[in-house]
Amino acid sequence: MSYTTSEENYIKQIYHLQQETGLVNTNSLAAEMHTRPASVTDMLKKLKGKKLLQYERYKGFKLNEAGKKAALDVVRKHRLWEFFLVEKLQFDWDKVHPIAEDLEHISSEELIQRLDNFLGNPSFDPHGDPIPDKHGKIPVINQQSLSDIPLNKTVTVSSVSNQTAQMLDMLKHYNIALGTQIMVLKKFEFDGSLEIKVLKQSACIISEQVAKNVFVHYVQ
Repeated sequence: MSYTTSEENYIKQIYHLQQETGLVNTNSLAAEMHTRPASVTDMLKKLKGKKLLQYERYKGFKLNEAGKKAALDVVRKHRLWEFFLVEKLQFDWDKVHPIAEDLEHISSEELIQRLDNFLGNPSFDPHGDPIPDKHGKIPVINQQSLSDIPLNKTVTVSSVSNQTAQMLDMLKHYNIALGTQIMVLKKFEFDGSLEIKVLKQSACIISEQVAKNVFVHYVQ
């Protein structure tokens, strides 16, 4: 079944919200979509008519299996295009999200599969988010927030949860990217900030907010 660009945007956002909260409500979805609850209600009726939603009375709604598959198709396309833009066209990682937002609505399954094969079937996008395969299977990586890492342990950056251009630009300023090796030298109780050492660089201090959005795994 084919969906409009607007329907795909809603499906994808419902998917991301239910990953965080389980069930989604109209107001939270309206806030994320920057629209009125009445507009959300109209779209939910359309998605329900296409048998993509599951409701729980007085609690909220979430995507059913068909809806989840539709969402993962969009997520897959988005993350493959981000990988292509960074790896093949040398875009900076903080510039690719809005471009991929447009490209994710290309409907050709053959194109997306050829793109996936051309890129070598990557498992993660440039921000460390897992790329679903054509069956919707999502790779898993064992990682934790940089803010939870003990002192003097070398870790490798595996993903970034806050992917706003401002956050990614800040990380670029500190020369922090996927694969960067970091050691936490000191934790400041006053505000939760960290003194860190990026490999081959001078030590620097990052805020607790930044640290909580950078995910890492231990060096093997």
